[in-house]
Amino acid sequence: MKARCAARLLAAAALLGLVACAAGGGAPAPAGTAARSAVPPPEAAASAAAPAGGPATGTAPTPLVVSFSQITGNSLALWVAKEAGIFEQNGLAPELQLVEGNKGIAALLAGETQFADIGGSQTLSAAASGADLVVLSVAAPVYPFQFMVPPSISSAADLKGKNVGVSTIGDSSDTATRLALPALGLEVNTDVTIVPTGSSRNRVDALVSGALQGGMSSVPESLALEAQGFRVLLDLAALGLPAASQSQVSRRSYVAANHDVAQRYVDSIVEAIALARRDRDLTVEVLKKYYRSTDDQVMGQTYDYYVGRVIPSLPYPKAEQFKDAQAVLGASNEQVRQFDLDQLLDPSFVQSAADRGLDR
Repeated sequence: MKARCAARLLAAAALLGLVACAAGGGAPAPAGTAARSAVPPPEAAASAAAPAGGPATGTAPTPLVVSFSQITGNSLALWVAKEAGIFEQNGLAPELQLVEGNKGIAALLAGETQFADIGGSQTLSAAASGADLVVLSVAAPVYPFQFMVPPSISSAADLKGKNVGVSTIGDSSDTATRLALPALGLEVNTDVTIVPTGSSRNRVDALVSGALQGGMSSVPESLALEAQGFRVLLDLAALGLPAASQSQVSRRSYVAANHDVAQRYVDSIVEAIALARRDRDLTVEVLKKYYRSTDDQVMGQTYDYYVGRVIPSLPYPKAEQFKDAQAVLGASNEQVRQFDLDQLLDPSFVQSAADRGLDR
């Protein structure tokens, strides 16, 4: 399976000519990375009236706690839904919390949160072990990564004996890295050492400091790295390979008992994607807030990248998005290897939103 994944990457890279650098740009101010820091409330007031099909006007909004795993444009739809008051218009009152790495799954299973915006790899690993999880949508169904190296690394061979960073073992950055390294002619844990850093921000900082000699990056961090002389060895993002880089997850038991809440949650995500496509200026301001950046140019490039290349109009969860994670994790985990992916997915909520034209 690993050989087939590596061959698939090599063939696509050769076809598209992807071992090249992306466009440069300035760097945003660093975002906070505290494990459970609450995100500030939106500046826009929520509408008092509910949309057609939502809760009755005057009904108190349903309180929720929603986690997101990293400061990354993969979570753009969640942030826009919050900041533009879309959740409130749909009768929901979510508190967004940054809960990094695998802690998001633990918080969800403990009932501390009702929904998690998190990578599909972590979700698959937990579900295969019997966790009560369901994926309602996948807002980032491709790998949004470039494998980047500092100026001292002139070829993949120079990485032998070096450290390569991921956020956490088993997450989307780890899966992407374990697929990319064989495509670059390198053996995982033989030619290079995989080092978990805890977050994408930490991974970038470790690249800059020299503690790592290679690692996945995405816009806008990749723009800042290029400005410092880093270059791209392999561009997974441009390959467009299916992945569940960021999925919207809940407990299956919670969804069964709160079907209407789950539907309104997914409706809000779909409506937020549609709004992001219509209103670039608003969405750039949302990105500036969460990245804690004042750089209009870089945040504009971040918008163009995620809205133009990563986030689909309708975020259907599909089994193919989890195949790579299953292959990588399943190499050492029989439960993952034998897991029926269809058991994890429920596309009916996105389908309902599509039937009602919420993506327009």
